[in-house]
Amino acid sequence: MAHLLEVQTGYRSGSRYWAQPGEPRPEYDPEHTTLTEQRRAKVAELKGLDRREARQLGLEWISERTLERMAAQYAECGLMGLADGRWAPRLRGRRTVTEELAEAIQAVHAECLHRSKVSMKTKERLIHQFVREKFGPQVRVPHYTTLRKVWLEWFGAEGGRQRYVRSAAAVETGKAKIVVARPGQVVALDTTPLPVKVLDDVFGTPITVHLTLALDVYSHSLVAFRLTPVSEASVEVAMLLRGVMLPLPMRPDWGEEVEWPYPGVPAALVAEFAGHKVAGLPFFAPETVTSDHGSVYKSHHIVAVARRLGIDLLPARAMRPTDKAACERAFAGIQSLLLEMLLGYRGVDVADRGVDPEGDAVWSLSQMENLLAT
Repeated sequence: MAHLLEVQTGYRSGSRYWAQPGEPRPEYDPEHTTLTEQRRAKVAELKGLDRREARQLGLEWISERTLERMAAQYAECGLMGLADGRWAPRLRGRRTVTEELAEAIQAVHAECLHRSKVSMKTKERLIHQFVREKFGPQVRVPHYTTLRKVWLEWFGAEGGRQRYVRSAAAVETGKAKIVVARPGQVVALDTTPLPVKVLDDVFGTPITVHLTLALDVYSHSLVAFRLTPVSEASVEVAMLLRGVMLPLPMRPDWGEEVEWPYPGVPAALVAEFAGHKVAGLPFFAPETVTSDHGSVYKSHHIVAVARRLGIDLLPARAMRPTDKAACERAFAGIQSLLLEMLLGYRGVDVADRGVDPEGDAVWSLSQMENLLAT
């Protein structure tokens, strides 16, 4: 990495603020040499190393193309991108899992996806049956514990409903990694019914509302939320995106500790820009917004709003809540830390519901909105 940073910046540390004595060297001075000239100088320098020392350091074969590739991998994966994969030993698997047994496990997995959900004990019996019928009794099948470990390593826990496991297995998993490096790069949106009955502000009748969250994936900050009676609409999602881009105003009952300390920007300047005192919540123009495949997120209105704001819409993969796992976890945290302690809580399932959650409801819609904001 030191060699690469010297080529890229002229300094082995990567910054002129931590320059070592004699840096930058004339052949690596970015003020007087081009990047191509610096790479050629580095190739010549490494070729001058002792052959055994260069081989021990993994610098035996270095060319300009190698330095270009290393720079791209360092920008994407950091220090681990410079590791030589030829030095890493291949995964050898398990000695007890022979080719015949691997074929049996794959065949039983394909069969179990088609059938109704069965236990691991049943899968073990099916593996034994497949091996006996196709390869004969001479092929040894390991113990149940080993088979269970191999199944978990290859296919995961598969603890969900069978139709969801089946649909998830039918989708090709993406190989690319998205590295979120700054606030606003990816914002996750999701909507869920609020598990607390609230009172309508007009008639005072118990109603069900939907909670829509916008979560910054980099900082895990809840940058905006909306409470919508009955169900969300495209205009609510559009206003949610507007809330992400605007600073949150301070409320009358919020103290000074809730004000946002903007690093490097005076609070008076931010308040003058916003027209009010600003609360401690990040605001930015999101670059990419990811959501599920709800009709409200795929409507023409939201597509037009995203185009006008310069936002890229990136829907999550079907049946893949893990694509926005941070947002799902935020819902669970709000429920366990706050909503379960409120009157009118109706649980997450009809079987878990109390006697009369509608009669217990005491929070109005505006009070609930203020409570969640606080």
